[in-house]
Amino acid sequence: MRVLVQRVSRAQVTVDGEVVGAIDPQPQGLLALVGVTHDDDAAKAQRLAEKLWKLRILDDERSASDVAAPILVISQFTLYANTDKGRRPSWNAAAPGSVAEPLVTEFTEALRRLGATVETGVFGAHMEVELVNDGPVTVLLEL
Repeated sequence: MRVLVQRVSRAQVTVDGEVVGAIDPQPQGLLALVGVTHDDDAAKAQRLAEKLWKLRILDDERSASDVAAPILVISQFTLYANTDKGRRPSWNAAAPGSVAEPLVTEFTEALRRLGATVETGVFGAHMEVELVNDGPVTVLLEL
C-alpha cells in the first residue's frame, strides 16, 4: 500500500461537476492519494493510517493528530504504475477494484477511528482533484 501525502492549505475533489469532498483547514491539512497492490490487507491499511495521522509534516513539526488537521483521501491506482518498459505504463501491480476499494475504505475508517476528520473522493470515478500544496511538502508512505 502506498500513500502519497501532500500538505495542503485547501483541497477538493469533484465528480461529474459536483464537489464530493473538500477540506479548507486552518491553517493546514493533508491530501492522501492511496494506492493498493495485490498483497495489501486491512492490517496494512490500519498501520498506514496510524502513520499518516502521526506524521509530523505540518508547521512546527506537528502532526494531523496534534492539531486535528483534516484529511482528504483519494483512491489512486496509478501510484502502482510500472514505467520500466516502453512509453505506456503498466498497471499490473495495482490491485483490482474488488480488492482495492475495501482497503481504501478501511484506511479511511481507520483514520476516523483515530479521530481524524476525513473527506473522500468516489472510488473508481473520474475525479478532478484541486489542491494548494503548502510548502510544498509531498511525502511517499509505503508498507
